[in-house]
Amino acid sequence: MPIVAVLLEVRLTSPDAEIQVWSDAKFFDRTRESVSSVNPDIIVKQIVSGKLRRYYDVPLWKQLLRFRTIVLPNMLDLFKVAIGILQSIFRLIIWRPDVVFCKGGFVSLPVGIASRVLRIPVVLHDSDAHPGLANKILANWASKIGTGASIEHYPYPKDKTRYVGIPISREYRLYTDNERKEIKVKLGIPTNKPLVVITGGGLGAKPINDASVAIIEDLLKIANVILISGNYQYSELKNKLARYSHTKKIKLYAFLGETMPATLSAADVVVSRAGATTLLELSTLGKPTVLVPNPNLPGGHQTKNAQSFIDSSAVVSIDEYELEEDATLLFEAIQSIITDANLSKSLSKKIQHFAKPDAAKQMASMIMAFSKKGKK
Repeated sequence: MPIVAVLLEVRLTSPDAEIQVWSDAKFFDRTRESVSSVNPDIIVKQIVSGKLRRYYDVPLWKQLLRFRTIVLPNMLDLFKVAIGILQSIFRLIIWRPDVVFCKGGFVSLPVGIASRVLRIPVVLHDSDAHPGLANKILANWASKIGTGASIEHYPYPKDKTRYVGIPISREYRLYTDNERKEIKVKLGIPTNKPLVVITGGGLGAKPINDASVAIIEDLLKIANVILISGNYQYSELKNKLARYSHTKKIKLYAFLGETMPATLSAADVVVSRAGATTLLELSTLGKPTVLVPNPNLPGGHQTKNAQSFIDSSAVVSIDEYELEEDATLLFEAIQSIITDANLSKSLSKKIQHFAKPDAAKQMASMIMAFSKKGKK
């Protein structure tokens, strides 16, 4: 979605710009759906890519002993990266774009390396406060770098790095109470109680899903709920929540695409992971938020993303391991916000300090500076 936000800004400034989006196989369908929903004219292509499996909570020597689950997949993925580089070189020679925009993640590596070989300018954006391996590599020859957090969090050269925030859709903004009420009605949500939106990100989050089901009876006494479970647990949760299906108090979705901004805007409280993009979306919306950072990601980047919000008392945070032991922690956190108007207002005001609504426009400007039009 940050890529889509940037491309929309590019379209506004350069309507005739020729744009392609390249994705790996795992996220290809989701990427094509997201891009097509806002601009069906943009071409979406699939490339071969691989990733380096690293587990920071497991000693290196133990990882080396796991030949079948770690070593062998890493070796195979090195070949995938090599294939992806050759594939990218071939496509870039045929297409010859003015600039390549890499948003980070392992899928960016073969395209970025191919761009380096062909002397095509590369512009990077790094959302997380903990830089990923692909961006660390590509930053060595990138022409410009935009960051989602303050520059001091990154090892990138200061002369070509700019703190812009994270590009998000223009639909993320402050909504009035009347607008939020109208959206609840459109979503089929009663307006007699506060609305709690619970999401674990695009793929879902089992600890959050399980805790939500465990507290749902008590939660529905004080609020209406939208639970976005992810595809993996959707069928399981649908069965567990079947006895509430006849009411309008709770709605369960596997995934929300273009309706996600409206859904979050209607919420009185949001429960979420601490993905960098999600945090900036919630900041721009000014949502009282309960964060459950994922502690198992490389470099603990969600924990680092959340820390500045926690230090500023802009969110309520729950440790995932503690949540797995005691689901009532989630209910208590939500209840504390719903029943304390001063706390709710304070969280809303403080989280807005992190908003960067012009990030997409700034990134589009950095990218278009390397277009033929920008060089003239």
